[in-house]
Amino acid sequence: MNNKYDVIVLGAGPAGLTAGIYMSRARLSVLIVDSGTAGGQMVMSYTVANYPGVETTSGWNISQTMLSQAKSFGCKVLTQSPVLSIDLSSELKSVEVEDEGTFHAGAIILATGGVPRELGMKSEQQYKGIGISYCATCDGDFFTDKEIVAIGGGNSALEESVGLTKYASKVTIVHEFDHFQAQPWIVEEARKNEKIHFIMAQDIVDFTGDEHLEKVIVASKATGEKTEIPAVGCFIFIGYVPNTGIFQGIINMNERGEILTDQLMQTNVPGVFAAGDLREKRYRQITTSVADGTIAALSAIDFLQQKSIN
Repeated sequence: MNNKYDVIVLGAGPAGLTAGIYMSRARLSVLIVDSGTAGGQMVMSYTVANYPGVETTSGWNISQTMLSQAKSFGCKVLTQSPVLSIDLSSELKSVEVEDEGTFHAGAIILATGGVPRELGMKSEQQYKGIGISYCATCDGDFFTDKEIVAIGGGNSALEESVGLTKYASKVTIVHEFDHFQAQPWIVEEARKNEKIHFIMAQDIVDFTGDEHLEKVIVASKATGEKTEIPAVGCFIFIGYVPNTGIFQGIINMNERGEILTDQLMQTNVPGVFAAGDLREKRYRQITTSVADGTIAALSAIDFLQQKSIN
C-alpha cells in the first residue's frame, strides 16, 4: 500500500512535531498532516523566554527548528492540507487528506490544537483583517507607532501586550474583571511598561470605523457607562477553542470538546493517542505540548511493538 505509514500525526504544532521527531528517530515511518502552517499557535508568540535551554526567541523560530528536526529524521510533512475524513474503526486507520488522497497507519496521534476564541460579535467579523487580529507576531508590525487595544486578562494577553509595545505607541488592555488571571510576574512586567494602560471591569460592546477599525467601545460592568477607545488595531486574547470537531462521536471528549486521555495519552480508541492543546488539561504551554507529544510518541511506539509481537 503506497500511502501506508507506521503512524500518522494530525497537527504540526509543538505536540505533533515533537511526536514526529521521537517516532521517526525510532525508525518508524511517520506522516504529519496540518491544515495550516507548521507550528500551530506557537508561531503567534512574539517572544518566548521560558523555553528551557533556549535564550529568548520567538515561537516562529522554535517551530522552524522543530520542523527541520522532524524532516531530518525522515518525517513526511504536509501543510495547508485539510483532513476531509478519518476512519478509526479498524486496526488499520485511514485519513483522507484534501488533494493528497487517503493515507493509512497502524496508529494515529491527534495533535490538532486549537484556534483563538472569538468574542462572537457581528462587528468583530466586520473588522477582521482590517484592524482586528488574534496574532501579535503576525500583525504587530502593521501598527507601528499606532494606538491599539488588547483584550484579555490571562498570561497570553499580557505577554503579547508587552510584545506589542515594540511596535505600538500605546497599548490599552481591556479586561472584563477587576483583576488578572495571569501569573504575577507578567502582571508586574505589564504594569511597569509605560506604553501599557489598563481599563478594567469592562465589557466589549462594539467595534466601529469606516474603511478600517477606528474605535473600540466598552461599557462599565458596574454602571453600564460606555467609553470609546480610539484604536486602529485590536488584538483579542481570550483563550482558545479545541480543533476536535472532526473527531466528534468517535473520540471521547468533555463538554468543552477537549479529548479525554489517560496518562499515556491513550484515547478510548486503541491505537489512537492525543497530545497538546486539544486534550483536557489545566495548563497549556509550549513545554506541556512538547511533553504530551513525547509521551504520545513513546506510547505509540510501544503500541506498535506490542502489536507486532502478538
